This record gives sequence, structure tokens and C-alpha cells, in this order.
Amino acid sequence: MGRLQDKVAIVTGGSGGIGKATARRFLEEGAKVTIVDLSRESLEQTAAELAGLGDLLTVEADVTQEDQTKNYVDKTVEAFGTVDVLFNNAGIESKIQPLVEVTVEDFERVQSVNVTGVFLGLKHVLPILTAKRSGSVINMSSNGGLDGTLYLGPYITSKHAVSGMTKTAALEVAAYNVRVNSVHPCPVNTRMMREIESGFSPEDSVAAEKDFASRIPLGRYAEPDDVANVVVFLASDESTFLTGAQYRIDGGMGATP
Repeated sequence: MGRLQDKVAIVTGGSGGIGKATARRFLEEGAKVTIVDLSRESLEQTAAELAGLGDLLTVEADVTQEDQTKNYVDKTVEAFGTVDVLFNNAGIESKIQPLVEVTVEDFERVQSVNVTGVFLGLKHVLPILTAKRSGSVINMSSNGGLDGTLYLGPYITSKHAVSGMTKTAALEVAAYNVRVNSVHPCPVNTRMMREIESGFSPEDSVAAEKDFASRIPLGRYAEPDDVANVVVFLASDESTFLTGAQYRIDGGMGATP
């Protein structure tokens, strides 16, 4: 029996590096999984990669839209009967620039995906979990949701918002035995970091990568599976007394002065 045997899990941003790795781990641990993403093509490619691992549903959705959020939740219940786990993972980076140069449009775009998307997932999944008096939500934040970073103002703002929303949601549903936690990775070896590296150092992104990695005590970026392993733990019954907490997955960065 897997650690998530017969549980039903939703993963937003399910075609990205962390989302795909987590969906794979959920399936390997016995869960039935819905992956949600904006791109039908990416969803189909991910489904092909995960074929044979277990029950997998793909739903194309824009997580910033309430009707589409409700649809991916409804489709999951229709296919699998319920929801036990939500990994609110969908997110985007912001441009590398000082706050005073950020346009209102760019600021709101990042908040829409990274904050509103998480809020809508909570709004439409928590009633299912509270009704059954069990379940776990894991919200994707960042080490930037606990600390500051130069020139990534909209992104850092959004990830701090996720931290606060996680704590509030955890308190609101604790009486129903439902848990809400957030995870806070350092740089992860994914497409998003390629964009950030290029933004900081357009002429030499490899140098930017080395510089970022040098600030991590363990000496390397996290891999998607490093994040997925913690999410699986928080989704499982091994973490039934953990809620409202922030879990750093940062190779020791939080311990540095």
C-alpha cells in the first residue's frame, strides 16, 4: 500500500517541473491524480510521460478564473468521487527590475496567478475537505515568501501573500481536521530559474546560475523531486498534526545570516 493509497489529489501547474514531479510521486504512492494546466499540449505530453502509473485526469484551466477553477474541481469529483489533497502549485515569475519600474499591469498579472489562483483553489476545495472532515492542502510559496530578494518585487510580494493566506486558511479549517501548509523552495532546477537567470545576467546566464547556487549551503539548486518528496509527506497521513506551517526546502538558506 502506498502512502497516498486511494486518495484523490489535484496538482495545479501540473505540467511544469515541480508539478509533474509531484504528480508522478502521488501516482507512485497510490493516489488518483488530476493535473491542471493552461496548455492542452503540455497536459497531453505530461499525461504521456506518466502513462501507466495510475489513474490520471488532465484538465485545461486558467487558475485565475473562478469558473475554470470550479470546473477542474468538479471534473475531479466527477471522475474520482472526491478530493483529498490539493497542491496549489501553479505560479509565474516576474521580470527582473526595480519596483519603481514595474508596471501596474505586470504587478497585477503576477498576483493574479500566484495569489488569486491559490485563493480560488482554496475556495473551491476546502468545502469538500471540511464536509468530510479530512484532507490536506499544500500551497506553493518560495524562500522568497519568507525573505526578500532584489528586483523580483511582484513575485516576492505574491509569495509572502501565499504565506499569510496559508496561515489564515489553516486556522479557519483546523476544527474540521483539515490541514493547510506552505512549502518554500530555494531556486529549483526548472524552466522558471532559466528565465530568472537570463533576467539577471542576459549575457551569461550560466554565471548567474553559479552565483545563485553558491548562496545555497548545500551547494546546488533543489531538484523538482526534492520539493515533491516534502509535498508527498504533507499530503500523507504521516503529517496529520502539522498545519499552518511554512516548510523551507532550501538547502540551508534559511539558516544563513
